[in-house]
Formats: sequence, structure tokens, C-alpha cells
Amino acid sequence: MKAFVRWVDRAPLWLFALFVVTLGLAPWVPEPHVAEKLRWLFAGELGQPQDILDLVMHAIPWLLMAFKLYRNSLAAGRTP
Repeated sequence: MKAFVRWVDRAPLWLFALFVVTLGLAPWVPEPHVAEKLRWLFAGELGQPQDILDLVMHAIPWLLMAFKLYRNSLAAGRTP
């Protein structure tokens, strides 16, 4: 876990933004998969294992970006 946190701290923010734009929002048309799968989840229609895996795969870049921004905010709070 410490190695992962060190990697997130060292990696540039643009890399996580690239992950979100490519995998996190793909495919773009007719709507991003993550939005579609979240809509299905909140409607109670997300039941197939492949749909759940699809949601996880498209949500990982968003979670990584959120973790990177959290770590950046912690680092900004430590600097005078």
C-alpha cells in the first residue's frame, strides 16, 4: 500500500487526467459508460456481472484522480 501511495504522490496530475478522459469517459457517444452504468445502478438495473465489472473499470480512473487530488490537498496543507 505504501508503494502505491508513493507512486500516486510522484505521478503527475496530467497522467490521472489522461486516464479519466480516455478510459473514464470512454466511449463518448451516445454517453460515457460510467454515466450510463451509474444511472443503471441508481435505478436498480445493474445486475449482470459484466455490467458491474464495466462500471468498476470505468470508475477506477475517477477514483485514482480523486485520491491524487486528496493527496495533493494534504501536501498543500503541509507547506507554509
